[in-house]
Amino acid sequence: MIRLSRMLLSLSLVLALAAPAAAGHDAKKEPKRAIVVAAFGTTVPEAAPAITKMVERVKAAYPGVPVTLCYTAAMIRAKLAKEGKNVPSPAEALAALPDTGVTDVALMSLQTIPGSEYHDLLRTAAAFSRMPKGLSHVSVSAPLLSDKEDFPKVAKALIDAAPKERKPGEAVVFVGHGTEHSANMAYPALQYSLWRIDQNAFVTTVEGIPSFDDVVADLKAKGIKKAWLIPLFAVAGDHARNDMAGKEKDSLASTLAAAGIEAKAVLSGTADRDGVAAVWLDHLKATFDALPGK
Repeated sequence: MIRLSRMLLSLSLVLALAAPAAAGHDAKKEPKRAIVVAAFGTTVPEAAPAITKMVERVKAAYPGVPVTLCYTAAMIRAKLAKEGKNVPSPAEALAALPDTGVTDVALMSLQTIPGSEYHDLLRTAAAFSRMPKGLSHVSVSAPLLSDKEDFPKVAKALIDAAPKERKPGEAVVFVGHGTEHSANMAYPALQYSLWRIDQNAFVTTVEGIPSFDDVVADLKAKGIKKAWLIPLFAVAGDHARNDMAGKEKDSLASTLAAAGIEAKAVLSGTADRDGVAAVWLDHLKATFDALPGK
């Protein structure tokens, strides 16, 4: 009987000592927030500083908050990896955060429109939200041209950042990517907002509408002889340097030259422009402020 009592006492002590540890293991984590900046990415060394600049803006706006960068384009990540430069995918960046104590994440979209790439981010965020022993919340901020209030703001910021050398009667043409996704309609909407400010400001896209042919026809109809070509991409990467400003026959610069219009390319992306970056940062603030945690 005495022996049984001692065994029960020993068992009680073991359970008592184990209880706090078990409670600590199963207890809910103290909320902690972080930001992941999601850019398409670039392999052009001259273009990459625009992304770095955006990340630095975010860090300055959120001191003490962990900020990491990821690239959404697998092809770009693979090419950079061959050069010894490893940039995580959105999934890799998110997967690394729980081990640092992070529970809630604002995934900052550096996309221009809410197209396929943006919706891929939404699906990734949904997959990582509320995973067992993982992140509690992952919310994606809106891309640049999302709400109706974005278009006049972005249009003004683009016109304000137009080349100072531009003379009256010269056009500015903002060149975006374009897509078959319905979100392509953001480009004509931006065109409308630009025309409310400047009748010689135009939008065109590499793969959507308005097309290169559309903008050439508009410029010719107005008798414009010179156009400044400006990327409507976060960075002035491959599309800006080849499809927009390249020497190939089907580039926008060559197409304009064939139509008798002088083209002057500006190789800096929208992430280089403080006024445009401010719209992205406003979207991030709305998302970050809505996160639980501290």
